[in-house]
Amino acid sequence: MSADTATDRGINRTMITVSIMLATIIQALDGTIANVALPHMQGSLSASQDQITWVLTSFIVATAIATPLTGWLCDRFGQKTIFLTAVAGFTLASVLCGLSMNLTEIVAARMLQGVFGAALVPLSQATLLDINPREKHGSAMAVWGMGVMIGPILGPTLGGWLTDAYDWRWVFFINVPIGALAFYGIWRYIGRTTAPRKMTFDAFGFITLSLAIGALQMLLDRGEQNDWFAATETWIEAVVLALAFIYFAVHTALQPPGKSFFDYRLLKNANYVSGLLFIFIVGLVLFATRALTPTMLQSLMGYPAAIAGLVTAPSGIGTMLAMLVVGKLVGRIDLRLLLGAGFAITALSLWQMTRYTLVLSQGDIVWPGVIQGLGLGLVFVPLSAATFATLSPEMRAEGTAIYSLMRNIGSSIGIALVQTLLVRNTQTMHAALTAQITIANPAAVEALAAPQGAALLNSEITRQASMIAYVDDFWLMLILTLCVLPLLLLIRPAASHAAPAVHAAHD
Repeated sequence: MSADTATDRGINRTMITVSIMLATIIQALDGTIANVALPHMQGSLSASQDQITWVLTSFIVATAIATPLTGWLCDRFGQKTIFLTAVAGFTLASVLCGLSMNLTEIVAARMLQGVFGAALVPLSQATLLDINPREKHGSAMAVWGMGVMIGPILGPTLGGWLTDAYDWRWVFFINVPIGALAFYGIWRYIGRTTAPRKMTFDAFGFITLSLAIGALQMLLDRGEQNDWFAATETWIEAVVLALAFIYFAVHTALQPPGKSFFDYRLLKNANYVSGLLFIFIVGLVLFATRALTPTMLQSLMGYPAAIAGLVTAPSGIGTMLAMLVVGKLVGRIDLRLLLGAGFAITALSLWQMTRYTLVLSQGDIVWPGVIQGLGLGLVFVPLSAATFATLSPEMRAEGTAIYSLMRNIGSSIGIALVQTLLVRNTQTMHAALTAQITIANPAAVEALAAPQGAALLNSEITRQASMIAYVDDFWLMLILTLCVLPLLLLIRPAASHAAPAVHAAHD
């Protein structure tokens, strides 16, 4: 290979990476950036508090349903074509979100965002694996991981600033210049490949899987406000989930390879299946913990939203630093050792969080967050490399789509689980603490004798009960993290001679 050719390929690889990471970032941002703008949207769109949450729910459900389509679409139309369509559609849907004048319009536009954006994260991962030789997969996954992680970290902060400084509509308009740059870069630097067209569209498989995923996401998203199985809606969603998934599983098992919507040959790859399990746990622990800490700081300790964001942000910085370091270690150190170290460090941070009380300094919040970020960064990169190390290149588009889907389902289940346990454990502990308020307790008698003593005492009991409930949630996350450690034995080192497919540079 000539020096010029090598230089061209180096430049193209760099530009491809920049372009696809811009696409990843706008999709990852939009999962959280609209959260802080909801109160402003509610007034502008004349929606109730219950109705405005559909701005979030519609995006989550549409993304979950459309994600498994990625593999078939790439097989039918080609990876570059789908990537360009996804970026263009997502950017246009963002404009429609910003121009929406009522709730129906913005929910419809958010659904379009979810449908088009579903392919962005898995295709960016697949493309990075394709354009880099195997020895650089660790560094490539570190870059990809930082793009994926930047959403939960920067989303709420950037959304709050745009809403306060300009208008809630700029939460969506900000995607337009980024999307335009990503579209140009993908069009210019990624070579067009011939679509294999080996897969037939399995309509029954897609419909049943979509129903199952949609019902699961609806159940998790609305379960808490419906008091779970006390509501008919939850029962309907659970029945649809069970029946649709059973039909999908049986149908898929009876179809030959290439004829079903889901290629069950993926499940014969031990590394890939282990990776799905691990990324499910990572999604559950990562997003559940990050959903708990800000609410704890604001509701129990009186932190303003801005300060709560500042003391939790170092967790993301720890993640990015760990990814930069571990990306260079992948291929030199056994992946199982890196994963074990990452999960152990994550467990240490969660153990520190189980020691939380109502009296905490900012350092008590920052350092466990940084340690947790380091642990998750050590996990994320080698986990991505190990998951796809033994997977054939032609199965990457579908494999990365299912991988992203499992991460999202894990985060949805984790957030729903900890929020439900938080409410129920708070009620349980409140009742237990209230039972200690008797005439035999001098401090309680003195407190009740003061003006407004009963109200103040009840408020303090509620705070204490809530703190105990938060600690119980951290214990649950700790136990889940420790339980996954023995499963590292399921991962096998990749053969060093396998070579990945490489995209041709665009002329």
